[in-house]
Amino acid sequence: MTKNQKIAIGCGGAGCLGLLVVIAASAVLYFYLNRQPTVRTADRNSNFNINTNRGSNSNTSSESSDETSSSSKSNDDKHKLFQAAGMTSDSQLVLRVLEKIGFASGTGSEYEAFVNDHAAWALNNVQFIISVNTPEKARAYVEAHLDD
Repeated sequence: MTKNQKIAIGCGGAGCLGLLVVIAASAVLYFYLNRQPTVRTADRNSNFNINTNRGSNSNTSSESSDETSSSSKSNDDKHKLFQAAGMTSDSQLVLRVLEKIGFASGTGSEYEAFVNDHAAWALNNVQFIISVNTPEKARAYVEAHLDD
């Protein structure tokens, strides 16, 4: 075997080895980029912060003003109607519920306090939320309890 033949065999072997390295790196990169984003999805779904700020809210005054509004519903009933109406995704029904529970404009400090309290209420009433987990079930609940 001549010197040139030995060089050709060496270069051919190195070329094959290099090609194998490139293929392996490409495969790793392909699978890395196409993997399911489970970590990112889990972070997005598990990052749920609630700040009820109970230290500065005067819960008794907001509850009493809610009670003196056009509705005689209990605070729990108001939260149930609010939750169910929101789950219907029907903006007209949401507006009717807001008017019924005393927040016709959907603005103001009392409304903001109610919404802040609603987050804490929702954590303690998961069973109710599950019971109205479709737009149809939620609409049926609202229609059955809106005029109570």
